Amino acid sequence: MEPRGVPLGEAFRFWLKLGFISFGGPAGQIAIMHQELVERRRWISERRFLHALNYCMLLPGPEATQLATYIGWMMHRTWGGIVAGGLFVLPSLFILIGLSYLYMAYGSVPAVAGLLYGIKPAVVAIVLAAAWRIGSRALKHPALWAISVAAFVAILLDVPFPLIVIAAGVVGALGGRFAPRVFAAGGHASTDKRYGPALIDDDTPVPEHARYRSSRVLFFFLTGLAIWAGVLLALFLLFGWDGMLTQMGWFFTKAALLTFGGAYAVLPYVYQAAVEQYQWLSAAQMIDGLALGETTPGPLIMVVAFVGFVGGWQSSIWDSVFLAGAAGASVATFFTFLPSFLFILVGGPLVESTHGDLKFTAPLTGITAAVVGVIASLAVFFAEHVFYPRGIDWIAIAASAIALIALVRYKVSLIPVILASGAAGMLYTLWG
Repeated sequence: MEPRGVPLGEAFRFWLKLGFISFGGPAGQIAIMHQELVERRRWISERRFLHALNYCMLLPGPEATQLATYIGWMMHRTWGGIVAGGLFVLPSLFILIGLSYLYMAYGSVPAVAGLLYGIKPAVVAIVLAAAWRIGSRALKHPALWAISVAAFVAILLDVPFPLIVIAAGVVGALGGRFAPRVFAAGGHASTDKRYGPALIDDDTPVPEHARYRSSRVLFFFLTGLAIWAGVLLALFLLFGWDGMLTQMGWFFTKAALLTFGGAYAVLPYVYQAAVEQYQWLSAAQMIDGLALGETTPGPLIMVVAFVGFVGGWQSSIWDSVFLAGAAGASVATFFTFLPSFLFILVGGPLVESTHGDLKFTAPLTGITAAVVGVIASLAVFFAEHVFYPRGIDWIAIAASAIALIALVRYKVSLIPVILASGAAGMLYTLWG
């Protein structure tokens, strides 16, 4: 059956639904989009889907959000991309604002504290499982293992994360030229499996709006720059440069532009700045925020909304702590995701001319290898606080091991693991 054209209204309803069901982190979200868009609805072919995904993996920021934006843009021009990406994020923002309020207002209640005590070891297991999942797919050669180990050591030695990513990308680019067999399998390899004709098929011509025009690229770049500068200027005029919301806007802009490899790779950078430099929240609160982020739909990097909420709540910018927290969450989210839209609208036309180009995929192979090491370092950061808060917590270690076995050995999905861990922690705290 030939796929029919998709009205923007129908696409709107799908992207809204996706915003509420996109659990499971980037891997789960990409799997949902593949099932819905490639296999079921056939809005886009597998090769075009994976080519877009490879580009999004190269970008700083959340690749699942950028992939949704890319597909929405390909189908319905600029507004299609804004709708797809926006609806991927907004439900999670509103849910996290609500959960963050409950956490700050009632987090010391024994039942809630027990729930979080159980979830924290599961979070360590989830991060380790992510490193295992990505590593088992990406580290197919000793040279890639060497890159991963080097990244792990470098991040523990406080080498700036952007330098690690740049170095890995350069190694990948050189490897693609001098050792193409090692670096040719970067990103997600396409398959020969077919699901029938697609609206955007393998041989569908690039639509007019997706073709490169220097004037169009300049327009989107300047428009995005004006929006960013306008909001940051408004915060500066209201709160001054040293104001918390202004500093949040500036920091999360840097985080959005300088961090690659998905949410797990971004989090060490956010952790170090938000906890140690700005002291918007404590290390324990950061781990709790990641636990909440794992239980909500949308991109995992939405934990920045929790960071913004807690920072706003604990500040004195307004009398209403809830409004201050909601403002912090909104500012963190806006500055984190604005660049992602621009990367698609500005870079998308260039990507449509790079199908199957090794120069495009080889740097991704190097970056992905480095990301495995960075994710492992994040597990070390979290394990230090969860397993050794004031002494060795053997219960937390055992709980994390059980969760890791469930995730890796028995392929249990994230949500059941988190719910079971939280329930066990609550029972242990109340009746242990």
